[in-house]
Amino acid sequence: MAKSMVTRTYRARVRNHSQVRDDLDSLGFAASKLWNVARWTVGRVWDACGQIPSAFDLQKYLKSHERYADLHSQSSQRVLAELGEAFTAWYGHRGNGNQNANPPGYRKHHDEHPRSTVTFKQAGFKHDAANSRIRLSKGKNLKDGWGDFILCEYDVIGPRDTTVENVQQVRAVYEHGVWRLHIVCKVSVEVAESPGDRTAGVDLGICNVAAVSFGDESLLYPGGSLKEDDYYLGKKRAETDDSFSREARRLDQKRTDRRTHFFHALSKEIVAKCAERGVGTVFVGDLGGIRDDENGDPMNWGKHGNLDLHGWAFDRFTTMLEYKAEMQGIAVETVSERDTSKTCSVCGHTDDNQRVERGLYDCDECGTVANADTNGAENIRQKSTSESSSEDRSNGWLAQPAARLFDKTRGVFLPPEQATREP
Repeated sequence: MAKSMVTRTYRARVRNHSQVRDDLDSLGFAASKLWNVARWTVGRVWDACGQIPSAFDLQKYLKSHERYADLHSQSSQRVLAELGEAFTAWYGHRGNGNQNANPPGYRKHHDEHPRSTVTFKQAGFKHDAANSRIRLSKGKNLKDGWGDFILCEYDVIGPRDTTVENVQQVRAVYEHGVWRLHIVCKVSVEVAESPGDRTAGVDLGICNVAAVSFGDESLLYPGGSLKEDDYYLGKKRAETDDSFSREARRLDQKRTDRRTHFFHALSKEIVAKCAERGVGTVFVGDLGGIRDDENGDPMNWGKHGNLDLHGWAFDRFTTMLEYKAEMQGIAVETVSERDTSKTCSVCGHTDDNQRVERGLYDCDECGTVANADTNGAENIRQKSTSESSSEDRSNGWLAQPAARLFDKTRGVFLPPEQATREP
């Protein structure tokens, strides 16, 4: 075992919630007000010159605004940075052909401001690890005196022996009617030795969430259960009278929780299968340009295709895979997916017409018939390794990968004959 420093986020309950709730509410409301001031400023600048100011420009412009001093300066900077990130994401959606994407709006529910997340960086908090306390700074406008602050006593949600040290950042998050603390720490963990020197390729998609190739066998992970949840919970949400109602928020949270669990289970499953086979490096297709054509212009995948594509959390899943693999001593690297769906993994011939159907790849040059996603995963694996695939295709692993279905009752991936699809 080797030691490694990693970043972990711990969720924590606030033990003295009744004592600090009002103060945390005031900070949450202040963050919403500052967001709205910045959003109004962006709109005014846009109307005047047709440009949207960056987060850095907003910080300089609003530094003297009275709402800026409601929070600690670093907390205010983070609110404006979040607005800048939201506009950047909107640019990306519009640039990729999603004309239904709306720019960031105001944080208001009717005439009320919601409680926004407040981020405290190094200068904005003090941590007392011995007594499980965190002191959070208020802004100048909300202080009764120079020594006024919020002292939160916390319990980590998780194993009782969890030690919170080397805190880098603290976020006060309003969840389900109460305030929680998200504590970001640098943690020293034991990392296993590499299981071996083999390689694997992972092709990410929508219908099949992931296809994994090991060079002599392959695994396929369909995303049917995700689509079922999205359809069912989306239908139930549409039946609610108010999109801001408690029931609507409950359904949104349920959908988010199910997707998060699915991604965690999938990344854990892939890492376990790689460790069993002595894989030391996993290559994952980089989907940064999947929404663009060869000239860099946005591609139109159709109404449903665009929604599916923009709703797929590619980066989030890759992050989960990376830190789970790290604990097993497995390296994760991203490689370009360019032409991996068009190229035959056996002979290397490239042709736009060889993928005759969504799930079928038929090579006119060498006659190979393969599952299209498995063929893509094998191409990704071969792109960054000298390790060639087996020449013996008699077992048909390219054409018939072993499917693993998500069992909703147990929350794990299993062979089709063992999995239960009922929710």
